[in-house]
Amino acid sequence: MAINTVINAAGREVPLEINGEPVIPFKGVGKHRPEGRKYSSPIPTCADYPDDGNKVVGSLEEALRRCGLRDGMTISTHHHLRDGDLISNRVFDLASEMGIRDLVWFPSASFPCNDPVIRYLEDGTINRIEGSMNGPLGRFVSEGKMKGTAVLRSHGGRVQAIQDGEVKIDIAVLAAPSADAFGNARGTGGSSACGVIGYAKADFMYAGKVIVVTDNLVDLPCFPMEIEGNYVDYVVVVDKIGIPEKIVSGTTQITKSPDRLLIAELTASFLEKSGILRDDVTIQAGAGGTSLAIAVFMHQIMKKRGWRSKFGFGGSTKYMVQMLEEGQMGYILDAQVFDLDSVRSIENNPNHVPYPVFNAYNYHSKGNLTSMMDIMILGATEVDLNFNGNVVTHSDGYLLHGIGGWQNCLHARNVIIPVPLFRDRIPVIVDRVTTLCGPGELIDVIITERGIAINPLRQDLIDSVKGSGLPLKTIEELKYEADKICGQPQKPEFEEDIVAAIKWVDGTIIDVVKKLKL
Repeated sequence: MAINTVINAAGREVPLEINGEPVIPFKGVGKHRPEGRKYSSPIPTCADYPDDGNKVVGSLEEALRRCGLRDGMTISTHHHLRDGDLISNRVFDLASEMGIRDLVWFPSASFPCNDPVIRYLEDGTINRIEGSMNGPLGRFVSEGKMKGTAVLRSHGGRVQAIQDGEVKIDIAVLAAPSADAFGNARGTGGSSACGVIGYAKADFMYAGKVIVVTDNLVDLPCFPMEIEGNYVDYVVVVDKIGIPEKIVSGTTQITKSPDRLLIAELTASFLEKSGILRDDVTIQAGAGGTSLAIAVFMHQIMKKRGWRSKFGFGGSTKYMVQMLEEGQMGYILDAQVFDLDSVRSIENNPNHVPYPVFNAYNYHSKGNLTSMMDIMILGATEVDLNFNGNVVTHSDGYLLHGIGGWQNCLHARNVIIPVPLFRDRIPVIVDRVTTLCGPGELIDVIITERGIAINPLRQDLIDSVKGSGLPLKTIEELKYEADKICGQPQKPEFEEDIVAAIKWVDGTIIDVVKKLKL
């Protein structure tokens, strides 16, 4: 059956229906105004819960059965255990054993450890994933093998979808490094500490049923609580919720590449010479190898100048922690933790504060933390001549990444994208991005090892670095250099079938991913 499509405000052809539900095409940045009231979960009664507050049941299977798991339900999980997660896959192992079909998995993100769920996509236990797809999961979707259509949202877009009732979570299964029998829980303590579990906030507040799974049952009250027991139906105690060495390792290594280090140096120099980096600045720096090097260079400049950042917003790393401990940062507001130094810091330093994306990134709220941020360092798989950005597909067309908080971060005052001019002889700067994830009007500066391109919309930044000695170029000049070195790669070919929809921060459809021709 043919699907009706329209051209949205970004010039992309998008459908008017996804998975049988009507959707709204992207209208432009800040143009969509939501209507109605926030969604709410069913009203419970204390009469259905133990008088002594003990909600512990014998197993996850028992908890799922008591929650009424059945065909077609939406199951949510969080990703704070990262590649060490032992819980989310177990949910679908049990669902398959129970003969459940056509579930919707709604994770805050997925990791390589989740690749085993492919067998449940193949056998019909899971109908579709509405969340990030990485590696083999993304490849599976790009090749048109998933029954339903994937929906990709930013971290803040996920909160918006839950809050607005666009996604109604039937059962939230939330792993917690520490919890008490009532269901209060936190991200610190025990052998599976991940620092924070703030991505679970919207889930426990709005889901029909909530299960907390822990390997560290503590006495009531589990404090400071990130999950509040008044929202929790059942508590399950298992031997292990996560593999510690995979929860926080592997992401926070500073780049050793000379080209990437040059990009990092250029970025820090640009921030200093433009006046963006200053005393009382607010920063989100990212956790990739280049971003970490930028953070180190910024720290050196701030130390030398006697400057102090008002606060940094995490994903936190040991380099942010060093800034906090050495006095170059007043506070860390933390949405997720990337290394053990950050876990230690959040356990011990009162100025390192858990701060869920529910409060930071939700565009349908009464204010947004990212709009108050001075410096936002982001990556991209592609950027085009109009400064549009792509973070989910590569130039070969494969869906290999999630959006994360990237779209939400575009609303910061100064969005800087440090990227190599090419990767594996494939230019990063292209005529038109394969998949549009963020409009170019929100991306301010592209910094490569061969030059810096400032968005013409930011004449103030152009003026601020005139005569600075920085290697300023137009984005067209950067693309010309990349093409001269690499040539123009063959573009992927797509079929007409839509395999994934890309949502903008307000819930509208900004682009789609189509099935690859193989």
